[in-house]
Amino acid sequence: MSAESERNNLPFEPKAKQKKPAKAKTQPIVKTESSQKEAQKPPFTKEEMAIPKVVSDRMIRRVAGFSGIPTALGIFTLVASYLLVAFAEIKLPPIVVLLLNMGFFGLGVLGITYGVLSTSWDTDRPGTLFGWGEFTTNWGRMVEGWRATRQKKV
Repeated sequence: MSAESERNNLPFEPKAKQKKPAKAKTQPIVKTESSQKEAQKPPFTKEEMAIPKVVSDRMIRRVAGFSGIPTALGIFTLVASYLLVAFAEIKLPPIVVLLLNMGFFGLGVLGITYGVLSTSWDTDRPGTLFGWGEFTTNWGRMVEGWRATRQKKV
């Protein structure tokens, strides 16, 4: 299965707009109230653009794991460093505590992104434990979307 055909199988991803055939100028166009309503109608409904609940639940679980664990470790280092200084009288350099906290909280922020992008966006396939294959696929889709958007603006 190619990447392009796999991409088209996502249920919540909008399909590419098909080009309309050129209209012949044989009859004058009379605008009715219903045709004006159709012209104002967005191309996709909210249901077509929404992420399915199964995929959303997967994303939440992965974000909780990949972001929650480093964040909890960051909080734990604050508590542990305080306890070491207050009760064990071990002097820790403040820069060590700062760098550990920045590292763990930074991993927590990156975990949010990795949790979402490492989730299988296919409703029928749960994906792997760490999701590296899903991450590379979804990262490629995201970059492709950025490039397409940039080309439309130019």
